[in-house]
Amino acid sequence: MVFTTPDLSDDYPEAKALSPILTNFGGRKSFFGPIETLQCPDDNSFVKKLLNSKGDGKILVVDAGGINTVALLGDMIAEAGVKNNWSGVIINGYIRDVDIINTLDIGVQALGTMPVRSDKKNQGTIGAVITFGGLTFESGNFVYADNNGLLLSKTEITLS
Repeated sequence: MVFTTPDLSDDYPEAKALSPILTNFGGRKSFFGPIETLQCPDDNSFVKKLLNSKGDGKILVVDAGGINTVALLGDMIAEAGVKNNWSGVIINGYIRDVDIINTLDIGVQALGTMPVRSDKKNQGTIGAVITFGGLTFESGNFVYADNNGLLLSKTEITLS
């Protein structure tokens, strides 16, 4: 489906925009879908676990608390997301291997890049209600994202 977040914002004012804190990465420049949430500060164990499971067109929204000391997504985990049919990954944190991720058929938005990998401590909370960028994300909400930004909707928006 072709859409732009400005047009969706005009047509669906109830969809709320994220503060302009994220950069669009990934080969899929516009992406949408129902979300699964994850809260994990500096450990990407559950990011890996989820993206290695069936995605069904979902978007993984990760709250790392904006931590800038490690990356929570790299090329191998992003490739698993593509293989398992995830539409995208939104991270209130950082990614690495950006040149490879830019070629993959998955949407990725993050605060930026950091070359250091995260520890594997198997910590995190799947399905947590998370808040960042002025929005509160709950599993089952819908995200619509492109180069213009990100919109969050409590219900699915009909795309034409």
